[in-house]
Amino acid sequence: MADDREVIDPVKYGVLWQKVQDMDKKMDKMERHVEELLALANKSKGGLWLGMSIVSGLSMLVGWLISMFKGQ
Repeated sequence: MADDREVIDPVKYGVLWQKVQDMDKKMDKMERHVEELLALANKSKGGLWLGMSIVSGLSMLVGWLISMFKGQ
């Protein structure tokens, strides 16, 4: 019965184990980078809305000033 089973080669198993560990480290590093990119994207999104609000307010002010001078 024991002769029918394949014997696991410890060297090949060790090499495979090391590859899995290396891939796990790379995945952790990629996850950290993705989280940093997501945080950066969220910051820029807030800056975009702030900039749009400022430009909108300034254009409203300019429009109001033009209408005041045009009316005189």
